[in-house]
Amino acid sequence: MLAALLRDAQRLFALPGVQHVQNIHPLVVHFPVALLPAAALVYWLAFLARREAWQWTGLWLLILGVLGAGAAVASGWYAAPGVMLAPSVKENLLVYHKWIMVATLALSTALVLWAALARPMPRRWRGLFLVLLLVMVGVAAKGADYGARMVYDYNAGGYACSQPIEFSQ
Repeated sequence: MLAALLRDAQRLFALPGVQHVQNIHPLVVHFPVALLPAAALVYWLAFLARREAWQWTGLWLLILGVLGAGAAVASGWYAAPGVMLAPSVKENLLVYHKWIMVATLALSTALVLWAALARPMPRRWRGLFLVLLLVMVGVAAKGADYGARMVYDYNAGGYACSQPIEFSQ
């Protein structure tokens, strides 16, 4: 009975899909993808509703998003040389993805430092802070789109079809 329970627990908590990833980057990218836009949304709602408690929530979401972005950039930078992509795809997508996401990390880090110094949300230049949150989300979305194209158009990190697939418009 104990053996059956352990077998069931192993099946319940097993992550068989993880054995197919080439690196940990796909496991961490989703945190900043979710947390950074959530931080921007909550900060905007806090501004509109004039709720300081929501400002604190926005700050914590931004902190967690920056930590996730740091992990995603580091893991992606480390993994990039080994990703099975045609040189044309690396030249047309991967290079832009890397640098746009570094820009996202830099901008989000600057915003989190600004917000942390003026806890929970800057009063001075607040409008600029809120606009820069939207810029951060836009930059992150553009970089994430490059990443998504590599995954879904060129099978980066997958075994669904033969590698490498040449770049095409």
